[in-house]
Amino acid sequence: MPSRHDTIVVLDFGSQYTQLIARRIRESRVHSVILAASASLDTIRAYRPSGVVLSGGPASVTGAGRPQWAKAVLREGLPVLGICYGMQVIAHEMGGRVGGAKRREFGRADLRVRDGSDLFRGLAGAGAFAVWMSHGDRIEKLPPGFRAIARTKNAPVAAMKSVHGGRRLYGLQFHPEVAHTAHGAQILKNFVYHICEARPTWTMGSFLHDSIGRIRQRVGRENVLCALSGGVDSLVAAAMTHRAVGAQLTCVFIDNGVMRKHETKQLAKTFRSHRFNCRMVDASVQFRHALGRTTDPEKKRRIIGRQFVKVFNGEARNIGNVRYLVQGTLYPDVIESISHQGPSATIKTHHNVGGLPARMRLKLVEPLRELFKDEVRELGKALGLPDDMIYRHPFPGPGLAIRILGEVTTERLRVLRDADAIFLDELESHGLYRKVWQAFAVLLPVRTVGVMGDQRTYEHVIGLRAVSSVDGMTADWAHLPHPFLGHVANRIINEVHGVNRVVYDISSKPPSTIEWE
Repeated sequence: MPSRHDTIVVLDFGSQYTQLIARRIRESRVHSVILAASASLDTIRAYRPSGVVLSGGPASVTGAGRPQWAKAVLREGLPVLGICYGMQVIAHEMGGRVGGAKRREFGRADLRVRDGSDLFRGLAGAGAFAVWMSHGDRIEKLPPGFRAIARTKNAPVAAMKSVHGGRRLYGLQFHPEVAHTAHGAQILKNFVYHICEARPTWTMGSFLHDSIGRIRQRVGRENVLCALSGGVDSLVAAAMTHRAVGAQLTCVFIDNGVMRKHETKQLAKTFRSHRFNCRMVDASVQFRHALGRTTDPEKKRRIIGRQFVKVFNGEARNIGNVRYLVQGTLYPDVIESISHQGPSATIKTHHNVGGLPARMRLKLVEPLRELFKDEVRELGKALGLPDDMIYRHPFPGPGLAIRILGEVTTERLRVLRDADAIFLDELESHGLYRKVWQAFAVLLPVRTVGVMGDQRTYEHVIGLRAVSSVDGMTADWAHLPHPFLGHVANRIINEVHGVNRVVYDISSKPPSTIEWE
């Protein structure tokens, strides 16, 4: 459990920004882990942390049902930083008073620093700067031995620190981890470097070196199987494992018949260039037959999932003598079930291998389970993978089957594939592909009237979807230039036979989802 790198433990009290805290610390090249607020003191100690961060959360320290946590952390002698609710927890436990603010603060506020040492090192001359607030309660009375080190108009104690007793306890009422807070990254670095004295040794180069050794030790001389989806997660996991065990690894890519245009050929070329022992299985007829005339999106997902398990099982039997399964599980998948309420009963499984470990009795190898998506992409660079694979947009396991609203037919697949290829091609050629989190075309289950060549038409509608996001949990529609959208629409209508109308989706998540089905 302990890392050879200095580690900051983040205790999650239910904040929507907890993952951002951990990511910002890692951006400082210091290792961080997220634990449920309910984690025991022994669990926290096992990581040998250089410091602890208490996240924000929706509860009130004065209300019923507030999270229980290992309060003894405050007496361990470790540096502790409380953020928002975490600050109020420190104030409450150390003898201060927390109450409802006369005026709640949500959004931007101007912070004035009173003490430029420690947490605000290098920022004393910055004047008032913007910070991001999201709180209803505030500190009404400081705990004994604490003093305010920053304020806003509505929060006289916007930041605090302990000043005697040898304790290194700090609190911020605002969120330094979000982009809206000016100098937020510097504030966190000050805590991590100067207060916790953590060493910046967490790099993807060091992670790769350590991981290869761990994979070799775990696998030994046994054979390993990996399901390649074509996404960056499974590809990086496979590349790491291949570097560790070489020919002991066999990869399987299953063409389910609902991939994007030319995608299978492109993936096969990538796999060959990195000398993976990869079995390319064309099961498109089998999948398409199983889908039949299904229109319900959840039924489509279940059908494709069952067929995947069936085909993969068959390939595993053909290979024989396989003991380990490589899975591209990421850290968000692991901590998705970790909250202040404790682990959930069911852990999220990877969309491409859901159910396989239990059915096949294989032992899992999850080399990416400590990483966030941006770290996986950085690791992909270190492994020498091509940029077009590293920065590939997320693609759903059921593929185009859930981007065709309604029945999946050969004709409808052709229309969507051609339209989608044009959209992605234009994003690339205009330098916009990497500026959005995800972009794709959707075939709508309607036809509309049009006029083409002085004749009336009654043809398909294509919806274009592009979103900006950090991790896919929330997303805003991408504000692509209108001339660009007009150009894409013109190409699709002119080049894709059977389409006479193109629309652009301007809904955000929430309330919408990124995918349409």
